[in-house]
Formats: sequence, structure tokens, C-alpha cells
Amino acid sequence: MPVLDPRTLIAMAGVMSLLMALVLGLMRRSYPPSIRGLDMWAVAPLLWVVATVLFSARGMVPDALGILTANSLLLLGAICQLVGTWRFLGHPVSWKPWLALFAVTVCGMWLLTVPYPHYAMRVGLFTLSLACIYGSLLVFLLRRGDQSFPIRLVEAVLVLHLLVLAGRLYTLATGQGGNDLMDRNPIQTLYVSAYVLTTLMLPLGNVLMATDRLRAELEHLATQDPLLPVLNRRAFLQACENELSRARRNGVAPALILMDLDHFKAVNDTHGHQQGDAVLRHVVECLQSVLRRADVLARYGGEEFALLLPETGADDAYLLAQRLHACLAQGHPLDCRVSMGATAWRGGTDNLDAMLSRADAALYRAKDAGRNQTCIG
Repeated sequence: MPVLDPRTLIAMAGVMSLLMALVLGLMRRSYPPSIRGLDMWAVAPLLWVVATVLFSARGMVPDALGILTANSLLLLGAICQLVGTWRFLGHPVSWKPWLALFAVTVCGMWLLTVPYPHYAMRVGLFTLSLACIYGSLLVFLLRRGDQSFPIRLVEAVLVLHLLVLAGRLYTLATGQGGNDLMDRNPIQTLYVSAYVLTTLMLPLGNVLMATDRLRAELEHLATQDPLLPVLNRRAFLQACENELSRARRNGVAPALILMDLDHFKAVNDTHGHQQGDAVLRHVVECLQSVLRRADVLARYGGEEFALLLPETGADDAYLLAQRLHACLAQGHPLDCRVSMGATAWRGGTDNLDAMLSRADAALYRAKDAGRNQTCIG
């Protein structure tokens, strides 16, 4: 049975690492700064590219380059992979223990390469260090409990590679690990093939993780108000349609409240827009402190807000509005009075347009009646 040449496999790994480094580098330049870790993810395969070149040049360059430097770059790339993932997931970054591991491993490999050459011990030391790095990364990801496909893919690659590393340690301990990386035997071929797979799949997992994060951020921007931590008008109307569809199936009526800050224009004109923004944020905080988890709050316009109350009748909506008024009248310097118009679903053919029209008419009645009160549509 023919066995693939390790040099060919290593060259394949170098080409794939170079491509993934270019992809991740371009992503780092074009993706928003909020997606962190891409720089370290791009550096890791770049280091692996240099390592593969040095591995392929074994016999043509001194062992200090072909063995020691190449393995050191592989380790450093794995550390960059770990640190990049930490940054991406918002974990505090600590270089010191891993740089200490790197320094100890490099010193040990130098001793086992130059003054006291010993292939099995040198490879065993390198394999243990690499297993520590990838094992730490795997434990970190598993503890987070993320169920997304990109994270699961990275976890699967790490598990498979750790199994290969464990197998390599076993073969070294039993004297079956060969005498050189370039030996053409099944064990070396399996190990180098696992290295090729890892250098491709880990960066691929990074690309998928970053793409998934970008998609989530774009979805967030598409549904959230740019100033306040509430939905925008488009997302609110969609939530209302979804709730009305559920109400038609279950027969449980939702309620709707439109609210407008009284004399808000005077705040902007007198104190400036920064103070006006502070008032809006304070109002949202007050409203959210009273609302239930299932209630949906949105910014409907400049100083207008809308509130969807699932499984709530008109009377309960009115009582909630009174609690909102009370919360907004606590004497805080940013307190602002609010007029509200409320309505509830009437069943049958009642639709969102009709509910919004009734709530809007009730809101104007509240303003005409002296503001800072709630009327039922």
C-alpha cells in the first residue's frame, strides 16, 4: 500500500494555511472593530506557513531552523489561535503562562536537538505542549456551552487532533514513533495528515465564527434603535403582526400602547440634544423597570414610543399605564411627563392598522385633555 510523502502533505498544509491567513487578514481589514481576535487568527496560519517551509527544507537547512524554529512557530501559532479565540469571545487575555510554556518547550527542544539529540523525547515534549494549548482551548469552549455550528466545528477538530496527539505519545512511548518526521510510514503519515486537517479546519472555523458574529450584529442593527436599547419601528411592527397571528390561533388578546413625551421639543431647544438624549434614555430605563419580560418596547418615532403587551386586556393595559406614569414621576431631574393611548385587540377581523389607529386617536385625546395621562381607544 503506497504511503503519502510527508513533504507533500506538509506542502499542502502550507498552501492551505497561506490561503486561510489571507482570508482572515482581509476579514480583519473589512469587519467592524467590535469583532475582535481576527488579528491573532490571521497570524496563526501565517506562522504555520513559515513552519511548513522550514519543515520542507529539512536536510537543506541547519537543524536549528528545520527542526527547532519550525516547531517553535507551530507552538506560537497554536497560542495565537488560543488568544484570538479568547479575544473573540470577550475573555480576559493572559499571555504569561503560555509564553512561559513556550519558552520552556523551546529550551527543552534545543537541548534535545543540539547538545543531546533525542528524537522521541523532543517530539514527546513538543506534543505535550501542543496538547496543553489545544486542550485548554477545548475546555474553554466547552465550559461556555455555545451550541452554534462554528463553535461545535472547532470543538470537533480539537477533539480529533488531541486524540491524534495522544496516539502519537503512545507510539513514542512504545518505540513505534519512527526516527524522523519525514519517515514514510503509516504513523508519520497519520500524524502529518492530522496536522494538515487542523491547519485547514481551525482557521475555517474561525472564519465561520466571525461570519456568524457579523450576521448577528447586522441583524441587531436592523432591529434595534440606534440610540436606545429598544426595538426600532420596523421590528416592533413585525413583533405585533406575530403576536396578532398567535392571538388569532389562541384567542388571547394583546394590548397596544402608544406614548409621546410631553413638551419634549422644549427640552431639546432649551438644554440641547445631549440632554434630550439623556431624557430618552431615562424614560426607557423607567419603562423597562415596570414592564414584564414578555412585553415589547420600541421607539416609534423621535420622542414617541410603542408598547406591545401580550395576553393583556384593555383594563390591565390601563393599570400598567398608571404604573408607568407613577414610575416617571419620582422626582428625578430627568423625569418627563408622558401622554399615552391604549387599546386592546377586539378579535375577529381586528388588525394592526386598526389597533394603531385607535391607540393614536386615544393618544391625541390624552394630549387634548391636559397631557400626562392615558386614554383608552
